[in-house]
Amino acid sequence: MKTMIRVTKSWIPGFLTAILLSAGALSACASRNPGLSTVANTPSHTMEQPAPTTPVGGASLDLTPASTADATPSLTPQPVPKTRYTLTAVLNYAAHLLVVDERIDYTNASPDTLNELLLVVEPLHYPGTFNFKNIAWEDGTPLEDFRRDGSLLRLPLRAPLAPGDRLALSLNYELYLPSPTPSSEVRPIPFGYTARQTNLVDWYPFIPPYKAGEGWLAHPAGFFGEHTAYEIAEFDVSLMLVDARSDLVVAASAPAQMEGDWYRYSFADARNFAISVSPEYQVYTTTVGSTTVLSYAFAFHEQAGRAVLQTTAEALELYNRLFGPYPRSQISAVEADFLDGMEYDGMYFLSNGFYNIYQGTPGEYLVAIAAHETAHQWFYARVANDQALEPWLDEALCTYSERLYYENVHPDALAWWWEYRINYYEPQGFVDGSIYNSLGYRAYRDAVYLNGALFLEDLRQQVGDQAFFAFLQDYVAQMSGRIATGDDFFDILKAHTDADLTPLFKTYFEFSSQ
Repeated sequence: MKTMIRVTKSWIPGFLTAILLSAGALSACASRNPGLSTVANTPSHTMEQPAPTTPVGGASLDLTPASTADATPSLTPQPVPKTRYTLTAVLNYAAHLLVVDERIDYTNASPDTLNELLLVVEPLHYPGTFNFKNIAWEDGTPLEDFRRDGSLLRLPLRAPLAPGDRLALSLNYELYLPSPTPSSEVRPIPFGYTARQTNLVDWYPFIPPYKAGEGWLAHPAGFFGEHTAYEIAEFDVSLMLVDARSDLVVAASAPAQMEGDWYRYSFADARNFAISVSPEYQVYTTTVGSTTVLSYAFAFHEQAGRAVLQTTAEALELYNRLFGPYPRSQISAVEADFLDGMEYDGMYFLSNGFYNIYQGTPGEYLVAIAAHETAHQWFYARVANDQALEPWLDEALCTYSERLYYENVHPDALAWWWEYRINYYEPQGFVDGSIYNSLGYRAYRDAVYLNGALFLEDLRQQVGDQAFFAFLQDYVAQMSGRIATGDDFFDILKAHTDADLTPLFKTYFEFSSQ
């Protein structure tokens, strides 16, 4: 089977600009390197732009499909067998060494018969990091004829795997963790260690989604943006720290159950599993309903750490109402010792650059990006997408979620958000661009994130709040646990409005056939 590469159709203080732009942090999600599509002129949104008199999600807003549309009922997807990852990891924090035993239980949920499996091994991007010790089938037979293709491993099957059939693999490997050197030429990455923390993200080989009739959904890394796609899976993770020191604090995608020296995690219906370890974390907690919110911050950033906790809790409460309930018992926000933010299922990182410049007001990037990253628990974790070819399906929605946060929680700072998050950059470019934008990082960010937010604002103004928020809830409900496409987005939208949106689509989308 081939790997699928499928094309779908004012003022800011100088020091703040330098910090944020040099990090590329205004995108709110990590990028890999520097980089850049055809640009289109789009209208500028000014501070006189109308906002609803009643904050969205308020008592007067009825979140039901618009009566003028032939709204189709939400359909609950039929359950499919999920891949299970059983990971036993021993971390020597001081030596920057992780030793892992992994078992993958996989069922072919597609209608196609498979002749090979594909493993995505992100640590292979870093020379000298990933050391395979052994890979074998469930019965212990070594698998020796696999082939490396960049960061992918192609595993020929002993016999074709028919629809509904299952198999299991065991892997043993070591990770000699990298320590990325900050550089203005190569953007920071979350994986690896610094003097303050060790971050284990995309640290285990995983099987990417498979598209019937097309192949594996796997893409090469770009200079910026995220290229990975994740199927919903089950995770059983055991972690032991073998350092003599007793001051290490572990943050993870899920709450731990301690069994002696072992941290035991069970994480169901998840996209991935991330871990961060540091001796410097101070932990601040609160609750939103039945969800525990945790903020992990370095000791010298207590005020900012508490602000991230508050913002995450406020955003979680709001998005529960607007998009549907957050399904997990915990969410963690972790200060990152790199100049970027990045989302993972159940956890997100937020750049220490934002903590460094936090002044204690809501009109700051620490607050805006915390609201953005919290929204990724809906648009990335619950509803996934092809992050390489259709990044707008999570990034535009999460950027616009910042607007919703300010509108509802800090309306006095909404003008700041429009001016310094969006309008200052005069964003343009087609929203449906990929991470392989040949014009560079700035063009990619302005088109996908910022112009994407302008598209959603114009869409909301055109269809009205009632239809707009009913659509968002229906989109999340129908696509939860799945990988959404632009076609899914537009199909569900059309069920909630009779408005002629063709001119709007043509303004913002290069390959619009809507």
